[in-house]
Amino acid sequence: MPAHVIAVLHGDQTGEELLREALRLLDPGVLGVKVETRDFDLSLEERRRTRNQCVLDAASALRELGFGIKAATITPEGSGDVGSPNAILRKQVDGRVIVRTGRRIPGVRPLAGVHAPISVIRMAVDDAYGAREWREGHDLEEWAYRTEKISRRTCRIVADYAFRHARRIEAKVFGGPKFTVSPVYEGMFKEELDAAAARQPDVRYEPHLIDAMLAFDDSGAVTVAMTEAPHGTAPALEGKNVANPMAMIMAVASLLGYMQGEDARRASRAIYEAALEAVSDGVRTADLGGHTSTGDFSNEVVRRVKTKVDVWSALADIER
Repeated sequence: MPAHVIAVLHGDQTGEELLREALRLLDPGVLGVKVETRDFDLSLEERRRTRNQCVLDAASALRELGFGIKAATITPEGSGDVGSPNAILRKQVDGRVIVRTGRRIPGVRPLAGVHAPISVIRMAVDDAYGAREWREGHDLEEWAYRTEKISRRTCRIVADYAFRHARRIEAKVFGGPKFTVSPVYEGMFKEELDAAAARQPDVRYEPHLIDAMLAFDDSGAVTVAMTEAPHGTAPALEGKNVANPMAMIMAVASLLGYMQGEDARRASRAIYEAALEAVSDGVRTADLGGHTSTGDFSNEVVRRVKTKVDVWSALADIER
């Protein structure tokens, strides 16, 4: 069976440390899946040294391979600096959708008593980063302006993906564009959400006024999937071995879930289950009220994944 090839986009500070912990799960001896990696240094130092050529090289690899995982990176504030690598990557691969998924952690009491998992599907295209901006006026009467645009093609792709994602995880779509105050701009997306609901009536749909990166081909199929943990670079935690690697570990699981083949899907499930079961059994870093170090949490997840893969393989042999 050919190996899956993943572009690994290295980052900064604690973000890079947690990426390296998560990459331990891609060892074939852990997952039983052949995975090869191509590494790209997207640290702030390298981006400045190459004037973002390293980011362009990583984007090229994402387009070629279709899969990537990225560490958190520093985005400098200065307008003349190298800017956001994520913005460059999205533009280069024509990234259309950002998915943010929140899950209940077993044994951890959620804030506000909310227990339901949620995936936020949002648009990431057109003039999100390249809109024309200008200011007029002076002092407290100075006004800032910005032009933006979205296409119906993009609205349709994002709407259809939201419904496909909801079907896959047996969820409901809550449509959230502010069409009442923006019937032309936001209304276009609302129209496409309604149309997607009509095409996929088996998926529950409940429009509301509510205040992950994928790229697609013309048919709406995913051509590039890049996963990343939602946290930042956490410079105060760098080198202390106390940060929680679970989000980065789950980013690995998420990426495997987009790959073809039962082996990749099985590996994805093994990682999800192992991470959540570890927390449920009391293996927790300080942010979840425990005393487990970054490395020890990763060790426990690796151990549990290896056990699962071994057991499932044994059961498969029996079934055959």
